[in-house]
Amino acid sequence: MEYNKADLSACTSILIGKKATIDGSTIIGRNEDAQASWPKHFVVREHQEFLTEQEFISTANNFKMPLPKIRYKYTATPEWTTKEGLFEEDGFNEYGVAMSATESAYANETVLGADPLVEDGIGEEAMVTVVLPYVKTAREGVARLGEIVEKYGTCETNGILFSDADEVWYLETGTGHYWVAQRIPDDSYAVVANQLAIQEVDFDDPDNFMFAKDLQTFVTDNHLNPNPETFNFRNIFGTHTLSDEHYSTPRVWWGQQQFSGATEESPMSEDLSFIKKANRLLSIDDAKMYLSSHYEKTEYDPLNESAQNHLFRPISLAKTQESHLLQHRPNMAPEVACVHWLAMGVAAQSVYVPFYMGMNDTPSAYKIGTLPYDGESAYWAYKLVSVLVDGHYKEFGKQLQTTQKKVNITLNKLVRSTDKIAQQMDNPGDLAQYLTEASAQGAKEALQAYRQLTADIITASTDFSPLNFKTDLNL
Repeated sequence: MEYNKADLSACTSILIGKKATIDGSTIIGRNEDAQASWPKHFVVREHQEFLTEQEFISTANNFKMPLPKIRYKYTATPEWTTKEGLFEEDGFNEYGVAMSATESAYANETVLGADPLVEDGIGEEAMVTVVLPYVKTAREGVARLGEIVEKYGTCETNGILFSDADEVWYLETGTGHYWVAQRIPDDSYAVVANQLAIQEVDFDDPDNFMFAKDLQTFVTDNHLNPNPETFNFRNIFGTHTLSDEHYSTPRVWWGQQQFSGATEESPMSEDLSFIKKANRLLSIDDAKMYLSSHYEKTEYDPLNESAQNHLFRPISLAKTQESHLLQHRPNMAPEVACVHWLAMGVAAQSVYVPFYMGMNDTPSAYKIGTLPYDGESAYWAYKLVSVLVDGHYKEFGKQLQTTQKKVNITLNKLVRSTDKIAQQMDNPGDLAQYLTEASAQGAKEALQAYRQLTADIITASTDFSPLNFKTDLNL
């Protein structure tokens, strides 16, 4: 089975600053959306020191570049096959830097005509691999990726998320060599959905903006800015189409309505703000809710029977391969502070399992899974529940929700108890082993609950056959 992921990727992202969260965490996250049946793995790439400089060569488009001799430890969610590229997508490194790549976006024909995409430039499939293991801060991550885009070019228009204990950044590539990045204010959040999102760029504010060195000159020389008194990256480089209004902006609208309160703004508005302040302090559970949502309690929810139920593309959908949230919590060592919350499959029908950055391995079920279906794989265990529930949502939807609630409570309790013990441990080896075991225990309990749910649904479904017949006592 083959497909071009670049043609299908369509994700949704969230970024939250440390003063906007209930516990001082920085949070970034994204749904990786591409294809309904395309397994993901979850791995730890150990710290390595090579004798000679390494080289990255893409199997997707032959992009290549040299890599440093020292590669920091990091977590990643690669594809089940490397044939179309690695697509490591998301993770933490040993310094507590988080990265998620990418949020697919679209540039307009005018800017692409002035600086076309580069066929063998860096793309989504390579970004985490060549950036995350080589930076010590989120700001360094932005700078490294920006330099790569300027030097080698990029083959796609994308948004990339970075964070560490203090800062949250969003970088956008607009054309083959031009990019801009904005720091999300500490007291704010942003939600992004397949559009270039960054608006006004302040070229005199290096604390909050980074950009390609000739960006202004490029725009001026090519007469690309329709409003020269400002520099609105979205308006200059982005698109404004009917497709945007049905596919992208409703997801941004939904998140802003949930976090900042109801407004009269239309779901199809092209003028929604990139940066927003919430009407309360946000938690990791708020972020999970957003990435697993589908316009609940509105006429746009695909699960209701409204005439509008498929007007807009939902946030959580069948093409989600995995959903992740990268939470860096304050006042702890990075090994304990950094939690990689991972929901395999469709977020609305899965659960976010917490994995500590300090672990040295992932459970075996997370390192396997191919095509076709593999019953031992974590990816397929969660996908199977989705398939079974989708066929009879009225019968099994409540049962799914009950299982999710029980598992979430169990996992939240596990994190609290693990934190207490881990923060008292001084020996690095013992801490790594403990965090590995604790992460594996959470994954085990969640998988057991979902496999039990699968068994219950299959057992109950045996009476749904169209060959069934109710006997009339008069016969």
